[in-house]
Amino acid sequence: MTEVSGIEEFGNATRMTYFQLADDWRSATGKDVSVAVIDSGIDTTHPDLAGKVVDSVEARVDKKKVVFDPSDAGDSAGHGTACAGIISRIAPDTKLHSIKVLGAGGLGDGMAFLAGLEWAIKQRYHVINLSLGTTKPQFFAPLHDLLDRAYQAGCIVVAAANNLPQPSFPSVFSSSLISVVKSAETDPLNFGFHYGEIIELTAPGVNIRTPWPGGGHRNLTGNSFACPHIVGVIALLLEKHPDLTPFHVKSALYAIAKENQNQNS
Repeated sequence: MTEVSGIEEFGNATRMTYFQLADDWRSATGKDVSVAVIDSGIDTTHPDLAGKVVDSVEARVDKKKVVFDPSDAGDSAGHGTACAGIISRIAPDTKLHSIKVLGAGGLGDGMAFLAGLEWAIKQRYHVINLSLGTTKPQFFAPLHDLLDRAYQAGCIVVAAANNLPQPSFPSVFSSSLISVVKSAETDPLNFGFHYGEIIELTAPGVNIRTPWPGGGHRNLTGNSFACPHIVGVIALLLEKHPDLTPFHVKSALYAIAKENQNQNS
């Protein structure tokens, strides 16, 4: 049993919150937890993911407006399938929702990215996987606003840090989301938390075996693949503790990471 505490601010008022977190989440499967993967799509026919993707939509620009249509186009780059596979491996009973905003080569339009995040928030998916980001300053403010909306809606957003030595949005918005950078760790439950750092969480992201479109697998390295490891862990937590707020989830991850650190020292 882990006691989790934290300080939450409301205007000029501050309160201390406490709750008990049982270790039963480690045996959970993510049942009834909805996870949005905003990425390049998901290959729903891959044996590792068959029957696990509830629905798929794809961004389309119509008269300078981004709309989403039901899609059976699958994955145009492999990136989304890899991320979905990591989530499913950790939390096999999660309900995956594919929001395709990236095209071939993993490239996409910034407005489609914003629209995809807004779509996921409106659907109130429990967890949102963002293994993508942008360095363009014009997206700073609208992304920040969307993440505030996600927080208020109870959506837990997890974002990967930039692989290059340059800040990217939204991973640097550490107060309103959970940001992740890769480590060489292999156990998905043995993640780390660096309190006070811009990118707070570390998770496996080196030489990770992932599903790839067409039924195969690849070994991949990058922060993109650390992000879904944390998403999978959050899905386990939410199955056993469905009333956790985004604030509580971050506090829980910090407490679990501290336990991991103590056990490893």
